[in-house]
Amino acid sequence: MREISVESERWPIAGAFTISRGSKTEAEVVTVTIREDGVTGRGECVPYGRYGETVKDVIASIKVIGQSISDGMTRDELQRAMHRGAARNAIDCALWDLEAKLTGEPVWKLAGVAEPQPLTTAYTLSLAAPDAMREAARAAASRPLLKLKLGGGGDDIDRVAAVREGAPGATLIVDANEGWKADDVLPLARELAKLGVALIEQPLPAKEDEALRGIDSPVPLCADESAHGIEGMIRLVGLYQYVNVKLDKTGGLTEALSVVRSAKRRKLGVMVGCMVATSLAMAPAAFIAQGADFVDLDGPLLLAKDRPHGIAYEGSLMMPPEKALWG
Repeated sequence: MREISVESERWPIAGAFTISRGSKTEAEVVTVTIREDGVTGRGECVPYGRYGETVKDVIASIKVIGQSISDGMTRDELQRAMHRGAARNAIDCALWDLEAKLTGEPVWKLAGVAEPQPLTTAYTLSLAAPDAMREAARAAASRPLLKLKLGGGGDDIDRVAAVREGAPGATLIVDANEGWKADDVLPLARELAKLGVALIEQPLPAKEDEALRGIDSPVPLCADESAHGIEGMIRLVGLYQYVNVKLDKTGGLTEALSVVRSAKRRKLGVMVGCMVATSLAMAPAAFIAQGADFVDLDGPLLLAKDRPHGIAYEGSLMMPPEKALWG
């Protein structure tokens, strides 16, 4: 007989994390623990208000299906029983972790993916005034890959130029978080190309991104809020060149594996991203990030503290997770 429990936790952010939709000073996560035969599996998710999720509702959803999990529901059954989202992600990842510990086989073998190797992750600079972002870039100039949060205003090019001045050797990704207007995409992309930007994430609101079809952007475009699960992949072709895969959007590792395979079949590049969360949320994402074109799994680096047995980072080099943490 399995036992499942769920709780919310708050983890302070080092300073504040700011994007175009607002700021926060702590990461509120939901963790699921599933116990069976003296073995424990864990999963973590971040309810995302952009999709109407709240901590209260996610916990309630997990409790509703809890009896089915206790009765032995499989991961495949879980995909059919729950909509994708944060709640399913936490349960799905806990089930993967539980199976790995019950069988003694690591998740990478169970999932049929490559054994995790160290990964170079992006490091995120929060949205701020250009001068502040220049200083933040200088402090992070030794990191090879920086991700900039932009705001959609007239200062975006100034922000990127300031970051480029502060970190002249870094590869830059910019994330508009749906903050631009359709008429601004090409002019902004042309300016960003001059600044050596390698990727633009989600320039337009997801409901308006059909305006991107056929645009010859000099900087590749990456779907984030427009990309969720497996059935939406076909539509992305012709709009974007990359897709950002996040476990809270796909509803867990199980569907994320399928999304990555689908993206590659369609010649879409893959970025593996995260919410601001602890190493328990990063660990399963590290398994799908093997072979990704861009990795953005810096959540624990943005926190004031992390979990015991947290993922080790050497600068921006992310080490494989320890079994004591997950998988």
